[in-house]
Amino acid sequence: MKLVSRSAWGAAAPTGSYSRISSTRGVKIHYEGSAVPGALAGDHGRCASHVRDIQRSHLNDPDEGWIDVAYSFLVCPHGYVFEGRGLHVKNGANGNPSLNAGHYAVCAMVGTSGVVSPTAAMLDGLVDAIEYCRAQGGAGGEVRGHRDGYATTCPGDELYVWVQRGAPRPDGSGTAPAPAPPSGPASAAPPFPGRILRLADPMVHGADVQAVQSRLIERTWSVGPDGADGWYGKRTRATIVAFQQDSTANGWPLADDGEVGPLTWAALWDRPVRR
Repeated sequence: MKLVSRSAWGAAAPTGSYSRISSTRGVKIHYEGSAVPGALAGDHGRCASHVRDIQRSHLNDPDEGWIDVAYSFLVCPHGYVFEGRGLHVKNGANGNPSLNAGHYAVCAMVGTSGVVSPTAAMLDGLVDAIEYCRAQGGAGGEVRGHRDGYATTCPGDELYVWVQRGAPRPDGSGTAPAPAPPSGPASAAPPFPGRILRLADPMVHGADVQAVQSRLIERTWSVGPDGADGWYGKRTRATIVAFQQDSTANGWPLADDGEVGPLTWAALWDRPVRR
């Protein structure tokens, strides 16, 4: 493993105190989701500067209020693993405090232009980071994408396909374990309440909406900072769309219309957990 410590890449000190964690369910894979300079691919000497740029942008983001670079680790095209917040520290990248505590966040330094595809060395570095989180950081066996449980396109389609394949090394050896096998539902589905839940003006409100939001949260999906508030707004709809798409990808075909009808309602309780 080619680990680059915070001091080695020139990290700035965090502006606040970290929240400590003893273990996680596993690791979530991210990408930058923006332009990544193409020059990084051919010149590892630029990578530390790029990580400093990422940290600087996170520290200066007024909407997020980050105290440091959001990721636990970052992996460059040459397979070096840059220490972000590191082990036994809650990250700021997965979407909300619960998701941040549930998985370490490892970012591949690829984006939407410039460096857009992971190199073989980067994939090796990602697996190195995953195994390091397990061996030293108390991470469990789950390997997920950022989009698992949060309404986002991250880590991009190419990396997400790799995650769904079990995050293997390019040569097929020493692969990270595949996602955890399906487990049964936590509880039997309650009867469908009779009305289809959909985004409307004014917003739909009620105990049935709150039940849907609570069930999403139980299954590690984020419904927004207000949690199960009983209001069917844009954030809840976006999460339902992500759940419907994920269900279809896992063999439970659902229309990704953002509406909770009888089929989506049943899937929320009856679909095995594959995340």
